Amino acid sequence: MGKKERKLVANNKKARHDYFLEEIIEAGIALTGTEIKSVRAGKVSIKESYAKVDGGELILYGMHISPYREGNRYNVDPLRPRKLLVHKREIRKMIGATTQQGMTIVPVQMYINEEGRAKVEIALARGKKQYDKRESIAQRDAKRAMERAVRKRG
Repeated sequence: MGKKERKLVANNKKARHDYFLEEIIEAGIALTGTEIKSVRAGKVSIKESYAKVDGGELILYGMHISPYREGNRYNVDPLRPRKLLVHKREIRKMIGATTQQGMTIVPVQMYINEEGRAKVEIALARGKKQYDKRESIAQRDAKRAMERAVRKRG
């Protein structure tokens, strides 16, 4: 079995910078016809989005999907809340983590899988403090410097 073929549509680099990602889960997303056409065209932003459990369902807020150009009256609100499709046991686990452990649910990336379905990777995340952010930036810069030195020598 080879690696799954998937087309990356949106990536949330800010999530990796602002949070420690504890557990990543793949979730389906309920979209309308014009929304999926915009997603396939790459007109998606998940930078400021987050997920919350409302009434036993996982809902994604703040995700922007631009209206489809040829969609006319079938277009919906670009910032409307969207339902994420996950198993009940995963929702229960997220309820426990967000209420008792003070974690947040953030989307990490959105992609189209090999069957043509839109999927979102969501993560249970713990917020970083300012000194944690500086430390991760310093580690990244040190790694780049080492790679640069290896390239000069080679």
